[in-house]
Amino acid sequence: MVKPVKRKQAAVHLIQTHQLSERAACQLAGISRTAFRYQAKPKNDQALRERLKILAVEHSAYGYLLLHGMLKAEGLVVNKKRTYRIYTEEGLQVRTKQRKKLQRPRQPLEVPLAVNQRWSMDFVSDQLSNGRRFRVLNVVDDFSREMIGQLVSVSITGQRVARFLSQLCEERDKPKKIICDNGSEFTSKAMFFWSQESSVGLGFIQPGKPTQNAFVENLNGKFRNECLNRHWFRTLDEATTIMFGHTVH
Repeated sequence: MVKPVKRKQAAVHLIQTHQLSERAACQLAGISRTAFRYQAKPKNDQALRERLKILAVEHSAYGYLLLHGMLKAEGLVVNKKRTYRIYTEEGLQVRTKQRKKLQRPRQPLEVPLAVNQRWSMDFVSDQLSNGRRFRVLNVVDDFSREMIGQLVSVSITGQRVARFLSQLCEERDKPKKIICDNGSEFTSKAMFFWSQESSVGLGFIQPGKPTQNAFVENLNGKFRNECLNRHWFRTLDEATTIMFGHTVH
């Protein structure tokens, strides 16, 4: 089978050597005039390559799909196949054999100047009377110290957390940032893409530094002393009802 490049070269030869028209030369060479006139455009990937390398260094634990989501949010790329091609050409694949210690920048403990500027969230665990364990996700406003949301369930995934935060953002103004620890629910792909779509930043505290999330840690301590330690829950529905009717002072 003759390749299109060879057909184009044959058509050029017929035009230059035998003085044939473009139409006649293309017909003899078996190539369309559109393909004959096509000029390949050089790919300008330099800016994309540089930005991808910077993001890969800043987020060394992320694969190409998460990096593609960040590049897409910046308007640098649309097709994930293009991102993957450059990702592999630059040798940016995540090395899973050598695990490095997770590093996070320090989260300064600053008091916001108004409500809905910054929230904090964290989990508290407890068990029912039959021994079955459950979890409670508490979300607090760092300015008013108000518990603005509670999610109670046996299993809470990153997708569940993302849906719950979307509900809270619909009920009140969404914050600029939410402080959390490095639990798998908060560092999941679902939460990453939720943050990108909602434009709400996620501030991850440094591992082993719960004081950087002091507002929700303080609330969780009071919540355990004033609610969880004072009640014996038979069912999850009963626990949910009692918790929602309880106010942490």
